[in-house]
Amino acid sequence: MKTIRVVAAVIRKENMIFATARGYGDFKGQWEFPGGKIELGETPQEALVREIKEELEATITVGELIDTIEYDYPTFHLSMDCFWCEIADGTLKLLEAEEARWLTKDTLYDVQWLPADITLIDKISDALG
Repeated sequence: MKTIRVVAAVIRKENMIFATARGYGDFKGQWEFPGGKIELGETPQEALVREIKEELEATITVGELIDTIEYDYPTFHLSMDCFWCEIADGTLKLLEAEEARWLTKDTLYDVQWLPADITLIDKISDALG
């Protein structure tokens, strides 16, 4: 099975995190943390800064690694490095996603997360206190 390496930004502002709904593909409408594939020669952190600039037109500061999620989808294996991030410059504009929300600890489960992303929610909930 093919492995796809991606990065995800858990963008935090005070006690809220930013989530987006996919605007395309098999999982259209399901929620995820913004990010994308790591390109050849990039570190995960560099890939995340690039992806957020492309998807949301903002510059982020990448913080510590929360977890690396390993998840088997039907046609591929996903390896996803998930980092705490903050907005360093700009405002978040949806260039690819169809919707976005700032979620609190109480609203984390109000959206339909992608299967790999949901595995991170408990850790995030604990961190949001």
